[in-house]
Amino acid sequence: MRNFHGNRNPDNPQEAYFVGLMNACGYRTEDLRKPIIGIANSYADVNPGHRPLGELAQFVKEGIWAAGGVPAEFHVPAPCDGMAQGSGMHTVLPSRELIAGSIEGMAKAHDFDGMVFLCSCDKIVPGMLMAAAALNKPSLFLTAGSMLPYQTPEQTFVTPDLKESIGQRRVGAISPETFASYQENICHSCGTCSMYGTANTMGVFAEVIGVCPIGSTTMLFCSSEKYKQARDVGERIVQLTKDQVRFRDIVTEKSLINGLRHAAATGGSSNTQIHFCALSKVMGLPLDMDDFDRIQRPVPCIAKLKPSSPYNLYDYHLAGGVGATLKEIQPYLHLEEKLAMYGCTLGQYLEQVHPPVNRQIIHTLEDPLYPDGCFAVLHGNLAPKGCLVKKSGVDPEMFYHRGPAVCFDSEEELRDFMGTKDIQPGSVLVIRYEGPKGGPGMREMSIPAAMLVGMGLQKSCAMVTDGRFSGASRGPCIGHVSPEAWEGGPIAAVRDGDMIEIDLNARTIRLEVSDAELAARLQSIQRPRHPAPGLLAAYRQMVDGAENGCTWIYRGAED
Repeated sequence: MRNFHGNRNPDNPQEAYFVGLMNACGYRTEDLRKPIIGIANSYADVNPGHRPLGELAQFVKEGIWAAGGVPAEFHVPAPCDGMAQGSGMHTVLPSRELIAGSIEGMAKAHDFDGMVFLCSCDKIVPGMLMAAAALNKPSLFLTAGSMLPYQTPEQTFVTPDLKESIGQRRVGAISPETFASYQENICHSCGTCSMYGTANTMGVFAEVIGVCPIGSTTMLFCSSEKYKQARDVGERIVQLTKDQVRFRDIVTEKSLINGLRHAAATGGSSNTQIHFCALSKVMGLPLDMDDFDRIQRPVPCIAKLKPSSPYNLYDYHLAGGVGATLKEIQPYLHLEEKLAMYGCTLGQYLEQVHPPVNRQIIHTLEDPLYPDGCFAVLHGNLAPKGCLVKKSGVDPEMFYHRGPAVCFDSEEELRDFMGTKDIQPGSVLVIRYEGPKGGPGMREMSIPAAMLVGMGLQKSCAMVTDGRFSGASRGPCIGHVSPEAWEGGPIAAVRDGDMIEIDLNARTIRLEVSDAELAARLQSIQRPRHPAPGLLAAYRQMVDGAENGCTWIYRGAED
């Protein structure tokens, strides 16, 4: 009988320690002659996107046993970006590599034959993709599914509506009673937040690149289909392991291009850029922000969802979902790329897909929402290495904006200002020293961005930062400014009242200060005190710039 478990033959007396310890866990010696499938599970009690994974893991295990494999579950961190907003956000982006590294360490130490990755949410999906790329074992992914929208007789709400209500409460647009009701009800169930934020963008990305069942991310977490899908994943990974179909046999540069182009066509999260660049680096494909723009720019944007439109994630699922949008953008995809779950190419899969399509939600290539992708990478003297905006979340009247800078050296300064002072229409709010090193941790300005919308200022004010914005953000929110202020980037030299010109159509961002003046200012810049205790000290020393994906542990691939 073939020995699947690496070099560990349970019939070899020198493997007695391994056999004995596995027997102590309840595995029989005859089980150890079968493919042993590691299940990296990000289940957590304190994250609604991950809580369903505790139950789903049991169905995956049933599928593995039924197909003649042996499941071996272990767990990894799963921070919730929503809960971490503010000071907790410092460690969230660094956790991406911690998740990847912990999985790689566990899977190599125990020498699993194949892997199933159970994941949802912003840093966990990309972290697990990076781990899968580093391990290069037979791999499949499964996400938890989406949260139930909250419905009242008048309106349907999802998570970003709760964030925007903070700004509504600030200006008195809603009552304290309504605000309290929103807090208790809008996040209505477990599952990923029902919007096209980073969690769902990256879950769908995993589907498109070929390692996750199509529709896994957009279906409701409580659907019976999800449980059956989990069994299917368990059965399929055993066959992939027996056939030795590895991660990089499925995921190639061309499949990464497919994933990015689909994200651009469907109004994905701006965080896609850093995760795309980081994953490519692990795979030995050092693609930067300019490559990201080059790849995504040709494909028209044919859909956009909450918070950039009235439609939530389950609306998209019912409108035809990922299969329908893939089918629509076929001319921009590499159809010969493989789908591990189905044992066929993307083109063969799409030949079989004929979902009814709601054209109010999913447009045609002939009638796109935007002709050139949902993202815009801007360059100029304020961002020599680039910066990024989710163009599909910006009102067209703000595609061009020129206004005076109001500068803040931290998110806390901005929040205090927004909570106590009036913001003048036309302003450009500049938040610096929030980049990968400066924050440290490249925090999201998610709550301030949502407050701006709730205060009705998204059509008159812009935000510019070397930090990030959430996939749940909308409005003229320009992030990932590179180089960052901590590294002496020009954003550090902006002063209150300086005029900033932003042009999304021209893809430029310009500080109206002469080169000589800008150079002189940068000579006298002093960094603010942004402590980096513990883990963050190592992160600050090692992390790469946003233009390269903010990698730190995984700085490149070696053979």
